[in-house]
Amino acid sequence: MKTIWIINHYAKPYEGRHYKFAEKLSKKNYRVKIICASTSYPEIKQTFSAKQTRQNQEINGILFSFIKARDYNGNGKDRLKNILEFSFRAYQHERKEKQQKPDVIYASSVHPLNWVIGYALAKKYHSKLIIETRDLWPETLIRMGRIKEKSLIAKALYTLERFMYQRADHLIFTMPGGGKYLEEHDIPYKRVSYINNGVDLEEFNAHLQNFKFHLDKKPGTFNVVYAGSMGIANALDQILEAAKIFKDKKDNTVQFHFFGDGYKKDELLQFAAENNLSNVTFYGKVEKKFIPSILSQADLNIVTSQNLSIYKYGVSLNKLFDYFAAGKPILSNIPTPFNKIEAYGCGITVEPDSPEALTKAIIEISTSSSKQYDTYCKNCLEAAKQFDFKELTAKLETVINNLG
Repeated sequence: MKTIWIINHYAKPYEGRHYKFAEKLSKKNYRVKIICASTSYPEIKQTFSAKQTRQNQEINGILFSFIKARDYNGNGKDRLKNILEFSFRAYQHERKEKQQKPDVIYASSVHPLNWVIGYALAKKYHSKLIIETRDLWPETLIRMGRIKEKSLIAKALYTLERFMYQRADHLIFTMPGGGKYLEEHDIPYKRVSYINNGVDLEEFNAHLQNFKFHLDKKPGTFNVVYAGSMGIANALDQILEAAKIFKDKKDNTVQFHFFGDGYKKDELLQFAAENNLSNVTFYGKVEKKFIPSILSQADLNIVTSQNLSIYKYGVSLNKLFDYFAAGKPILSNIPTPFNKIEAYGCGITVEPDSPEALTKAIIEISTSSSKQYDTYCKNCLEAAKQFDFKELTAKLETVINNLG
């Protein structure tokens, strides 16, 4: 029986990529421990209030090691302190394990200090090391304009990235262009795999049956749904501009429904109010168990983003796989050569930064033949099967077994 340690600062029980992997691996007779922070993201609330700096808890056969880290708001100094506290305390506590030492350490970004913890613990226990990249640091930060390519912090992060990639026994990227990134940056590596995010179809379908949500659909309308974060990267202003085009044309047949939260939400609400967008409804954040019901009631699910060059390596948006599982057509404006919506025939992708293109595509799908519409729906359900966590876990298990 192999022991796997998963290091993810932001992991939490019952949901998310690493909980799903741990849940399914434990059923295959692996011992799995998840090392994560006591602060639950994105809610930023403590999972325990005890004075100790670590608390172990077994949940569904998975051992969670919660490492105490301070609360924080936003991306300022307190968040940096939260990251540093987690990283230091995680290593200090986990290096003292005397019973179930790890055979494999699986360290996943977002931030690269998870890799540093994993590397240090792998050296301590002579374990195999898997490094997973879910966001390219510093590449994503540079392409989003948050740091400069020639800055000291960018150079430091590039150096750390190269160091870790060269020393890992296996690299996993959640975006399909990870291998391309390594080649372009001339980074040596041992082995690399692509395992995207996904959906737990068994859970999705159970929630669809058991947790109903009433979508405020007006008779005779075509309903477009967005569910997810409301930050600058999500470019939701593009959808509102499209809604305004329909409103200005006095076309009331298309209704837009927004679910989620984020720091841009107030601006979006203000824009909708100032422009009297009666065809737009904001519902706020809802419990994840209601998402299957919401998405399945849509006539079209939509995902938008800023036009970023980083997308040449692909995307790994969690919401996309929920959209697939809902079995309704999808509209996107994300420019990537690794386009799953087009590849699986699940809908339409238009050029970025163009509300007019979104409007045209919405009209195209809403007026498509029943045969074409049903084909989109069927293709979505087939695509979801490819990204079911049962399939993704099988890929991860192959990686683990090939480590030697």
